Amino acid sequence: MGVHIDISGLRPERIAVVISPLAELGMALHALSEPAHHPGLQAWVTAVTARLDPHLADRMCEADFLWRTTFSDLFLACAGLPGRRALPGGTLAEELDLLDKLSDEQFVDGALEFTCALPYDLPGRGPLSDEGLRRRSLELAAARGPRQLLFTERLLADPPRTRAWLRQFLQNCDEAFFAEAWSRLRHQLAADARLKTDLLRRKGLGEALASVSSAVTLDEAAGRITVDKLGDGHTATGDGGLLLIPTSLGRPHLQVLHRHGWQPVLHYPAGSPEPAAPPTVEQLALRMTALSHPVRMRMCRHLARSAYTTGELVQMHGMTAPEISRHLGVLKKAGLITTRRRGRYVLHQLDVTVVARLGSDFLEGLLR
Repeated sequence: MGVHIDISGLRPERIAVVISPLAELGMALHALSEPAHHPGLQAWVTAVTARLDPHLADRMCEADFLWRTTFSDLFLACAGLPGRRALPGGTLAEELDLLDKLSDEQFVDGALEFTCALPYDLPGRGPLSDEGLRRRSLELAAARGPRQLLFTERLLADPPRTRAWLRQFLQNCDEAFFAEAWSRLRHQLAADARLKTDLLRRKGLGEALASVSSAVTLDEAAGRITVDKLGDGHTATGDGGLLLIPTSLGRPHLQVLHRHGWQPVLHYPAGSPEPAAPPTVEQLALRMTALSHPVRMRMCRHLARSAYTTGELVQMHGMTAPEISRHLGVLKKAGLITTRRRGRYVLHQLDVTVVARLGSDFLEGLLR
């Protein structure tokens, strides 16, 4: 289990530790949409939300699936450019220009990553060329609500128009709140990038990765980086490069871009971890028993990021609906998930606040 990056033949000069305003804007949108993932940012989230223009807040909800789950690879657009060696731009405007260079197929696949579970680290057709995937994308978008369905319909019908909408929206977010935040955060991120670059030059990739996270390990003999996560994935640097990009707003997420054909990216939280909150003992035995089952742990990984229907979980885990329902029942009895109805769909989601009280290490493992 975990994400593996084959770095066989990777030359040292093609490893870069760099900062990215577009990636940090993606994490800012994620934190505003899922503040429970980031208790240390509560004051900032409250301040931004309080002064946010209602029209902009409404537009933020229109496509929030691009950043609510974690955040879309579209915010690391440089990794998708031909040659797989491009670096992020120095400014948000430069990064948005890089985003414009992605093909329509890349843009649509990235935008629908969390909606229709397209093949991620394997080659395959996308919904622009595969009518079956197009229909499935619309069906699954409908399960998330009318706004997501409308956005997905527009995306599939007219990708250039949707790309223009997204660029304008991100520029408006920059003007409304992000430019001010970036003016503070970029200095911390640049300092972290310099530190990692110095470690890389003096002590090698293994030391640099160890300073990123204890969950990242290097097997030099095998030419492989392994990131300990509850998901599975594989990628390779090939004749391209490897990017390490720090974030100030992203903890506890440790993300690995391993999309097929894209440059691998480690997007890691800079600085020290937040202090762990003490867990309670109320229902502790029941909750730990519920979480000890490997299938339920994997379900929790998905449910921590977004709300899913039983049918979506059936597809993700390759199990029958009764089996998934039994596991959901155990989690619900333990008070670990919430359930809400949206039209004819019933959505389940992990209560990350409850899980956080059980232990920050477990929650970080789910969200990593």
